[in-house]
Amino acid sequence: MSDREAGGGFGAFLFGVVLGAVAGFVFAPTERGETTRRKVTKGLRNLKDLAEEKVDEVRGLLKEAEEDAEDAEGEEPADDEPEIATREQLRRRLEAARRRRARAARPAPPAPEEEDEPLA
Repeated sequence: MSDREAGGGFGAFLFGVVLGAVAGFVFAPTERGETTRRKVTKGLRNLKDLAEEKVDEVRGLLKEAEEDAEDAEGEEPADDEPEIATREQLRRRLEAARRRRARAARPAPPAPEEEDEPLA
């Protein structure tokens, strides 16, 4: 008998215990159950809002890429620059947006203190 076969029953048992405990908290008719349901509902709403925000962000990036592609459609690509695929352009813009967002979220580093140089 392999280790995988022996541990499969215990893993399923543990999963069932955890699933039962979660279901008990969520469907409990006490105040805790109601509080838990409210928290779960609030968390799901926040997750939905975040997902909608990300979808809107991607739609905006796709629209920009489409407009850029339409603008560049009439132009001939330069011989020294290879044509970049739309997907690659979108990936680069998304990376740049993420870097800008990360920079904006980070607090500014404290200014280095200047030391007086000794006069000799």
